[in-house]
Amino acid sequence: MHQEEKATLQVRLAELRQEHRDLDTAIAGMQETIYADQLQLRRLKKRKLVLKDAITRLESKLIPDLNA
Repeated sequence: MHQEEKATLQVRLAELRQEHRDLDTAIAGMQETIYADQLQLRRLKKRKLVLKDAITRLESKLIPDLNA
C-alpha cells in the first residue's frame, strides 16, 4: 500500500470515527427525552452500526498482512 493511499484511508477513518461519536451523542440525547422519535432513533442506530462496520473494514486494510 502506498503512503498516499494509506494517508487517505487514515483521514477517512478519522472522519468515520468522528461521525460515529457524533451519532452516539445524538442517540444518547434522544434517549433522554420522553417523546423521542423512535423511527429516527432506529435510523440513527442503524447508521451507527453501518459506520462501525466501515471503520472495522478500514482498520483491517491499514493493518499489514501478517502472512507476508
